[in-house]
Amino acid sequence: QVQLVESGGGLVQAGGSLRLSCAASGRTFSGYSMAWFRQAPGKEREFVAFIRRSVGSTGYADSVKGRFTVSRDNAKNMVYLQMNSLKPEDTAVYYCAAAGYVSGSYYSERQYNYWGQGTQVTVSS
Repeated sequence: QVQLVESGGGLVQAGGSLRLSCAASGRTFSGYSMAWFRQAPGKEREFVAFIRRSVGSTGYADSVKGRFTVSRDNAKNMVYLQMNSLKPEDTAVYYCAAAGYVSGSYYSERQYNYWGQGTQVTVSS
């Protein structure tokens, strides 16, 4: 079992930055691949970023590539999403997710067993 708690959301002007954090419980955190998803009002939840267990390779949605960076600190059971050059279209509830095993399609939310409660990010124009 893994419990996830996101933090760091808030209101920021376009062009600004935020860093989201996701605290994970459990002794085997390093064995989980982690991802960030987001859901804007009236839209389906969408993939944002992924970081694989152990080797730490990453993947990003095209819409955030070059602006967002995902990282993890296995010693602290933490995953981070550094968001720079924020745009109004980045406004959404951001969710942290964990998967014990990911086969290929890491951008599919069906891969993930555990989810946090979400943190709101609002970018004003």
